[in-house]
Amino acid sequence: MINVTLRQLRYFDALARHGHFGRAADACAVSQPALSMQIREMEQAVGGVLIERNARQVTLTAFGEELLHRVRDILRSVDELGDFARASRDRLAGRLRVGMIPTIAPYLLPKVIETLARLHPELDIHVRETLTPKLIKEVVEGRLDTAIVALPVSEPSLSEVALFSENFLLVRPGEDAKTPVPSAEMLREMRLLLLEEGHCFRDQALSFCNMQSSPPRELLDASSLSTLVQMVGAGIGVTLIPEMAVGVETRSAPVTVARFKNPQPSRTIGMVWRKTSPLAAQLQQISEVVALAADALRAPKANGAAAKRAGRRKVA
Repeated sequence: MINVTLRQLRYFDALARHGHFGRAADACAVSQPALSMQIREMEQAVGGVLIERNARQVTLTAFGEELLHRVRDILRSVDELGDFARASRDRLAGRLRVGMIPTIAPYLLPKVIETLARLHPELDIHVRETLTPKLIKEVVEGRLDTAIVALPVSEPSLSEVALFSENFLLVRPGEDAKTPVPSAEMLREMRLLLLEEGHCFRDQALSFCNMQSSPPRELLDASSLSTLVQMVGAGIGVTLIPEMAVGVETRSAPVTVARFKNPQPSRTIGMVWRKTSPLAAQLQQISEVVALAADALRAPKANGAAAKRAGRRKVA
């Protein structure tokens, strides 16, 4: 009988993910020699070489690649044992691993954490912020319980629940405040600043401008919405940002924000999780909490807009 421990399986999985003994050891919170020793013992137990070792990186052997799929299936099943135990409780408690994309996390996350902590104080929330493809992969592999992303993701193994929709707004230099809002066609002739490739928000903005088939005249990239808005403030160009980000990103930049004519560009934000997850019912409850948190964020803006309209009516 092969004598392999769960610790060894987790170390092997970490080594495969990081491709480096030092980084894998840091991720597992152990010393590099301890991790290396466990990997060697695992190789002896399974009777084959799992990795090719060199000074810079680690490469899995063909045998290691084949074994990795089985190892991850085992680890996912083990984790689901804990999920089954949590699902049997009459309250939300224990570890919750949540992923969010960068164009949502800075704006929605604080309110979500605050709301979940108040309603379900026994939850231990772990957050991961990265791009959609990585989040989907980690949810499918069982390394995340759920992710909050732009829909649809079109992954057959995942359930999708829509939370809310939001419009994209145009950000221009402050001196352009009184000029007409350009159409999607006119944006194609302007210097448009967008997030770098890999961000789904970039693809959505390009879709609105109908730029997939023909490249724009001038297109500059940035890695964050904050950088885009600051570049607009410096007079470099114009950009689109989701409505949720406006309050945070434009408060310290000399820019003006405008809405497009209907139909306005928009996106739908939702939660995804594995269809086989034992926590599906609990995640459905959490999705409702997230939707309420998002509504609470938008409510002050709506109330503020209503107050301004009322004020203008009184003056008139």
